Parts: sequence; C-alpha cells; structure tokens
Amino acid sequence: MDTTVLIPAYNEEAHIAAVVEVVLEAGLPVLVADDGSPDQTARVAEKAGARVLRLLENRGKSGAVAYGLAHVQTPYLLMLDADLVGLKPRHLLAMLEPVRTGKLDMAIGVFKAGGLMTDFGNRATPFLSGQRACPTDWLRSVPNLTRHRWPEPAITDHLARTKARWAYIELPGAGQIMKEQKRGFWKGLGLRLKMYVEILKYRLGGKTRA
Repeated sequence: MDTTVLIPAYNEEAHIAAVVEVVLEAGLPVLVADDGSPDQTARVAEKAGARVLRLLENRGKSGAVAYGLAHVQTPYLLMLDADLVGLKPRHLLAMLEPVRTGKLDMAIGVFKAGGLMTDFGNRATPFLSGQRACPTDWLRSVPNLTRHRWPEPAITDHLARTKARWAYIELPGAGQIMKEQKRGFWKGLGLRLKMYVEILKYRLGGKTRA
C-alpha cells in the first residue's frame, strides 16, 4: 500500500466512523490523530477500523496533523476532515490519481452539490480545504507547520514558495457538518470567527519566509 489516509479529529464521535468506513471501503489504511478529545472519538474511530493515535492534550489541527505525519510510512498521504458527509471512495481516488502519477504535487478537494452552506464556505475559501493528497515528504517539508492551530495557510504558502503543481479536484455530493450544526449556532459561529481571525493574523504578519 502506497498511501495512508490521515484524519485529525477533535470531538467527532458522531461523525468519525462514517469517514473511516469510506476510507476502508476504498482499500486504504486510515490513521486517526485524536487531538485530546474528551469525548469518545478515539474509541469510535478504533472500533470502525482505524489505527488511532491519541494526543494527551489539545494542540489544534496543526498539532494533530504533525503528530500523525510523524507516524506515516507510505510515500503518499491523503488528509481528510473527520466530519465529512456524502464521501465516496471515488472521491479519494480522484484526489490521489494525479498525485500518484506525478501530474500534481498536491490535489485539493472542494465540495460540489454537497449542501448549500458547505458548498458556499468551501468555494469562498477553497485554500482552507482539509481534503488534500500529496507526497508525504512534501508535507514534511512545510516550514513551521505547527506554528498556528490550522495548517492550511502554511501549506498554501509553501505551495506558492516552491512553485508546486496543484489543482482543485471537485468532490460531487460530498460536504461537511458545519461548526454551527455541531456546537450550536452561536458557539459554532464563535469558533468559526476565531479560526478566521487567527488565519487573518497569519496572512497579515505571521508567514514563514524562506
């Protein structure tokens, strides 16, 4: 097997099993990096068939990705969010194919017809998509991947800096559970705004320059 699917997860006991099952249906091994979840995310993921790594404390998505990445031994890596819906094996293979064949250094999945709000959010900020396929060593080369709680801005900058070949890959029918649905509207909105503020701070002054 040449690919590992890495899923960083925090408090996703209600959704993680469905994502793991799709990955296994596609014939790919799955590694879940549980980011110090106080709920049953780790137990549910393990029961669904994933190999699970547990962080003792919450480090943010970047920390979970880095921790999982340190345990990946395959030449290719596919990252997925833990709260996806409508995911199919064909979506995973569509992202992996151009990377495996050397056409792209990174394939970034974007939702299509997966739900009004998730489609809008994903297409408004596609560079924040958590669905990405790439060579494992390429991701390891991203400077200061854990500097901020979300890894996507650092990855995006490294794509530009290295002039990597990348493209958006549409994932028809796939979507995501919104933070407002999972945490309640106001708490979810607050978490979303906090994420955007931290990312904005990164974009304005926190970039790592080569």
